Amino acid sequence: MPRLVPIDATGDVAFVEALQRAWDAGDAVLPVDPRLPRPARERLLADLRAGEEVEPGDALVVATSGTTGEPRGAVLTHDAVAAAARATSERLAVDPGADRWLACLPLAHVGGLGVVTRAVLTGTPLTLLPRPDPAAVEGAARSGATLVSLVPTVLGRIDAALFRTVVLGGAAPPAVRPPNVVTTYGLTETGGGVVYDGVPLDGVEVRVVAGEIHVRGPTLLRAMRDGTDPKDPDGWLPTRDAGALDACGRLVVHGRVDDVIVTGGENVWPDPVEAALVTHPAVAEAAVVGRPDPEWGQRVVAWVVPRDAGEPPALDELRDHVRATLPAWAAPRELVLTDRLPRTALGKVRRKRLA
Repeated sequence: MPRLVPIDATGDVAFVEALQRAWDAGDAVLPVDPRLPRPARERLLADLRAGEEVEPGDALVVATSGTTGEPRGAVLTHDAVAAAARATSERLAVDPGADRWLACLPLAHVGGLGVVTRAVLTGTPLTLLPRPDPAAVEGAARSGATLVSLVPTVLGRIDAALFRTVVLGGAAPPAVRPPNVVTTYGLTETGGGVVYDGVPLDGVEVRVVAGEIHVRGPTLLRAMRDGTDPKDPDGWLPTRDAGALDACGRLVVHGRVDDVIVTGGENVWPDPVEAALVTHPAVAEAAVVGRPDPEWGQRVVAWVVPRDAGEPPALDELRDHVRATLPAWAAPRELVLTDRLPRTALGKVRRKRLA
């Protein structure tokens, strides 16, 4: 029987070669983040049963991002991985004879890993970097890389025009972005990004049920590593993300269902407030959470990293700035200044650490 082989997801060719060897042997691969401290690594290997049997056809067990607790493992089959590689490559018009992928995001997460599997399965040349260092990313572009997957924090530090296409995911995209940037929506459980600029990939279906995004298609996980299947009997995956379909049928993502702030009876989604805040010239980064409030139920709290620590923005000016583009109730009622925001490896803000 095939088994689950743990491989350190180093950002180099050694990982790609080890992945291919395991697949050739019929085994599935558990990419392990080499930055994990020993206790976390041991828990991951134990919880996801590294070395134990997998189902024939299983290709990957990918740990979820773990923003809400200990990571779980999504089991992706070879068919699902291949379907994702085909659909994304077709949508981006990838030409293996002219294009080259750059993989620079952590390969233990589906955003970075998907670049590798896409390149391997389509025969597209691949450059790997151990981390998304801005200078190295730009250097790779100047050396021939035409396609790259990034998170918003890195996008803001490079010249995106050096690439033919930048695929952006992992966190809410900036309100203003270069024309060659494609925004994606997806989860580990969906095999990565399955909605590009609001439009599902070929073969992927999206619906919104009571405000929650559901996804169905060939790229989805077979099951979780613990044997549970989060899909319903018809194959739909409830994502726990809130969203809506606009007048053109494009998906608009509001954020995690659990992140909504109910203040004075009004729903406030953090993502648009954060997008408004970072357009203020004194704000480098921003995150928005809700805190209990005796008058409003919850109050909107803005955590802000100032561009200049010596001249931080004031609450009143940020409230006015947000109210210029969003309803008044979305304006923050509390400001917390910080030198950094807690983020996952893919750039998602760990909101639970701020509440």
